[in-house]
Amino acid sequence: MCGIVAATAQRDVVPILIAGLNALEYRGYDSAGVAVIDAGGALQRMRAAGKVRELEAQYASRPLAGVTGIAHTRWATHGVPSEANAHPHVSGGRVAVVHNGIIENHAELRGELQRAGYEFHSETDTEVIGHLVHSGLARGLDLLAAVQAAIARLQGAYAIAVLDREEPDRIVGARRGSPLCVGIGIGEHFLGSDVQALIKVTHQFAYLEEGDVVEITRDAMRILGADGRPAERSVHESEFSADAVERGEYRHYMLKEIFEQPAAIANTLEGRIGQDHVLPNIFGVDAEAVLSRTRRVQIVACGTSYHAGLVARYWLEGVAGIPCSVEVASEYRYRHVVVSPDTLFVAISQSGETADTLAALREGRQHGYLGSLAICNVPESSLVREADLRLMTRAGPEIGVASTKAFTTQLAALALLVLELARLNGIEPARHAEMVAELASLPRLVGEALTLEPAIARLAERFVNKHHALFLGRGVQYPVAMEGALKLKEISYIHAEAYPAGELKHGPLALVDKDMPVIAVAPNNQLLEKLKSNLEEVRARGGELIVFADAGADVSLNGTGGSLLTIESGGHFIAPAVFTLPLQLLAYHVAVLRGTDVDQPRNLAKSVTVE
Repeated sequence: MCGIVAATAQRDVVPILIAGLNALEYRGYDSAGVAVIDAGGALQRMRAAGKVRELEAQYASRPLAGVTGIAHTRWATHGVPSEANAHPHVSGGRVAVVHNGIIENHAELRGELQRAGYEFHSETDTEVIGHLVHSGLARGLDLLAAVQAAIARLQGAYAIAVLDREEPDRIVGARRGSPLCVGIGIGEHFLGSDVQALIKVTHQFAYLEEGDVVEITRDAMRILGADGRPAERSVHESEFSADAVERGEYRHYMLKEIFEQPAAIANTLEGRIGQDHVLPNIFGVDAEAVLSRTRRVQIVACGTSYHAGLVARYWLEGVAGIPCSVEVASEYRYRHVVVSPDTLFVAISQSGETADTLAALREGRQHGYLGSLAICNVPESSLVREADLRLMTRAGPEIGVASTKAFTTQLAALALLVLELARLNGIEPARHAEMVAELASLPRLVGEALTLEPAIARLAERFVNKHHALFLGRGVQYPVAMEGALKLKEISYIHAEAYPAGELKHGPLALVDKDMPVIAVAPNNQLLEKLKSNLEEVRARGGELIVFADAGADVSLNGTGGSLLTIESGGHFIAPAVFTLPLQLLAYHVAVLRGTDVDQPRNLAKSVTVE
């Protein structure tokens, strides 16, 4: 949520800033704006409520130009979406600031600044930052010192970029609790919320650490650590490419990313499994010393990543014989935690910047865990940098807000962890080799599941006028049903719930009628007969059934008007990942038919970097 782009160069930076905002649209936002220092030394600003295209329309009719500028996409936290609340915010006609995060003591600071004579023109918490910087400049500080003085007053989370009309060749940025990186060019430097904002202009990045302040000019960058002393941050070559964030022939990013899953899973597994084993050191050079001592696992995540963790709990306990707890990060961090000896802390996040998951990881350091492992899609993220061990999912950029390939690659990565812990815990070698082979077949089977798209697109027509849906699963497929319900509600705005099928008689059955579609996942395992009984309960109440069944499962709807689609799941171990694909496709096609904004559903953001 919210996006920052900033640039200082020898060329007009406005096209760079707007292109960066377009690249950040996936994060979710409600307004956009840009501010530059023009050739005459004046501070020029342009803002618009709505999409970046509204800003582009203004730019086309009233161009502005400058070699130093900042830009922003805002997701409302304080104040309604409006032009007045859009960033950048300006103080004294001199200072402009953009900000991601939440300033918790903004009300106190606002009162103090108003008493000092500052006028406020927005409802945002961000405006206090600009006025604080301006007051520092008025006391004779330079821009860097004024920003340092301002952030010393702030409580909460922030990433900021600030420019001063009187110092037109520099920008100062800072971060605490929200990500910010520096892009390095030839005779130009950039700031961005993430690399995708800048990947078209540079592949060289330095990643700011917690508490860092950075000053950039065309020819140099200077970073000061949280202690105010000069700090060195290594420069990395980003693996992302500009092509990876283009939609190509697909109508929506979400559909593109659904169809990228066979390749993304293959990339996640590549170089990590042999013919009958998981290759050594894939979690880090010291991983075996930690994993061999692991007797319990604590998984913490949010949203879709939480569902991946729930699948892993079944695997860890059923395959590796290791007890596992899974908790939503926002709950974990606010309760008293009792940690058993030799417990591994596992944090899962697509972006690696999810505020609650990061806070949980930091909180976990105080509780005596054996070590921490990050499973993440972004190598340069805060989560990856701060964890003891890490495993990258290699999903590539995921632009659609509703996560698809991030989920299945997380499952692949978690499967690798389960297999390695199982080996260290004494699993029978033949069974271990069989499960490794099963995992290796996952990209192929996911690709085969995608061939169901035409049938699922026709099936989606039944949902267009529905307002509710119920998803059922048993055992390890229950979290898959939860993920299917989440996808449907996220992008089609149909209310959807998931239940363990055995819970039907404990309440949800009261909801079932001809207007409540019931979607069930039916793998060919020991719980199949139990699930079939639950399906009969739905049919007896006149409910409309949609069943995704394993090709080897004996499931029949006997011409009742329900729908049965069969899938080759490949085995009990990898079935959760395979069964995810048709649920994603169903949600996508229902959303398309209902005319919603598939890639940017209302009220949601891709990366939740504030509480």
